Amino acid sequence: MLEAGDIDDGLKATTAVRDDRLQKISGRAVHPESFAHGSAEQSMRWSRKGLETDDINSCDTFS
Repeated sequence: MLEAGDIDDGLKATTAVRDDRLQKISGRAVHPESFAHGSAEQSMRWSRKGLETDDINSCDTFS
């Protein structure tokens, strides 16, 4: 069972380990072409979309 705030906490944790954030906090320039799994913003957007719709087809990031 999820409690209030669990989803937001999970989304925040997801963005904390994204390539763009890690590059920034390490003092390096951010290079989107090097991202293995997208930016923090993209991760947050698609995770939230999946949670809101509960439909995997709505999360087609390639279309």
